[in-house]
Amino acid sequence: MLEVMAAKKSKSAGKPAPEEFRSDALAQALEKQDIAAVALALRHGNTVVPLLRSGDRDNPLDGGEVWTFRDPNTGDVALLLFSDAKNKPANLPPGVGIYSPEWLRQFLENHRETITTVFLDIAGPHPMQASPDELLKALA
Repeated sequence: MLEVMAAKKSKSAGKPAPEEFRSDALAQALEKQDIAAVALALRHGNTVVPLLRSGDRDNPLDGGEVWTFRDPNTGDVALLLFSDAKNKPANLPPGVGIYSPEWLRQFLENHRETITTVFLDIAGPHPMQASPDELLKALA
């Protein structure tokens, strides 16, 4: 019985709790619409990202597949970032991931030619928009 409980405990230990899918620093910076504070929050904290496919829980190297929005009229691609999973609109895929500043920098660098804009808390309560280059400068 103890072995089963220990296995269950260790399996759930790697999964963030729902309250961890948020960044208080980013939420506060967006509320103030303070660009410098947003940059600082992104540089030193985690960001919530919608996922098309969640990662395999048994494979720590599988972070899932990030969902991006492609405008059907222009073909422009947007990355959506959130300060809190609760701010993600219900019409987006249900999965979310929480990613580090290093991951965000690498993702933006890898998709610099594809992503045209980044929306932060697009549905509110305090939305902002930036170009990938602006965010890369903030993350440097």
